[in-house]
Amino acid sequence: MDEDKVFKALADPSRRRLLDLLFEQNGQSLGQLCEHLDMARQSATQHLEILEAANLVSSIKQGRVRLHYINPVPIHEVYERWVRKFERERLSLLHELKTQLEGE
Repeated sequence: MDEDKVFKALADPSRRRLLDLLFEQNGQSLGQLCEHLDMARQSATQHLEILEAANLVSSIKQGRVRLHYINPVPIHEVYERWVRKFERERLSLLHELKTQLEGE
């Protein structure tokens, strides 16, 4: 299941850091990403492979360099399924409380 891959990918702080770096500046090479990480290039590559398998990152080869891009769609899908429905109920409760307190 794709959601399982997304949750697995997001479970690791190093992978979340990679996503944060790509959010700050999309289209970075492995070398650029490693400048901000405390890990070997091989470890960073393994983390990027997991992110790619979860469809959270895509990469494009440009000459001798592979550029990595964030794909926010899977995170949005998780948000829609797992967060938004709970958020809606909470906001409704807050609205009801506001209405009761203000007497409207």
